[in-house]
Amino acid sequence: MAGFIKGLAKAAGPKLAIGGALAGAAWLAMHWIDRPAAQDAAPAPAAGAKPGAVAPPPIAPLVERRSDQPMAIDPRALTVRRVLRIDGPFRHGDYVWDEKGAPASGPVIVTVDLKAETLSVFRAGYEIGAAVILYGATDKPSPQGAFPITQMDADHVSNLYGAPMPYALRLTSDGVFIHGSDVQYGRATHGCIGVPVDFARKLFGVVKRGDLVVITNGKMLDVSKAKIGG
Repeated sequence: MAGFIKGLAKAAGPKLAIGGALAGAAWLAMHWIDRPAAQDAAPAPAAGAKPGAVAPPPIAPLVERRSDQPMAIDPRALTVRRVLRIDGPFRHGDYVWDEKGAPASGPVIVTVDLKAETLSVFRAGYEIGAAVILYGATDKPSPQGAFPITQMDADHVSNLYGAPMPYALRLTSDGVFIHGSDVQYGRATHGCIGVPVDFARKLFGVVKRGDLVVITNGKMLDVSKAKIGG
């Protein structure tokens, strides 16, 4: 797949390609190891269902993954149709959000480029948001690969550190989230991806459980030999 680079005037470097087609885009204590979320259960049959009515198929539970268990993805999901224009420096604490011209619905994919220190949000291939991030310190690095969002909690608090993690999106069973943070240069997390709180609120409003987050380190994501859903 052809490579694609979105220029971005930032000291940390440009957003880089993900999957050959997708632009990559503290609460300093923040928690890298957190208690696993409860397993998702299929909904119970609706009360008062008519005799003989065909029940809808059960919703398959999301598979929780550790940081070292990223999932495989279909490279066709990594297709970009539009990227946001960002003029000038893009510094810690900065973000842009612009849904004008983007489809009102469609699959949402979040991409994180640790090297460029940026996160991007795509709906139906249209970038609608981008932010400068915090990421894991050397001894608690952020994982790389593709992870589904398995839990959403607007008022989450770290079980280990007691630190607030507003608009938290759980990615792994060992406690890696995307969440609102005080994004300042020189800070780091215990593995999570920290974004400005206002941006986290907007992100929380457009994603749902099961949406995919793809994390790279300035390199293309190799999906050529992966088993989809594995």
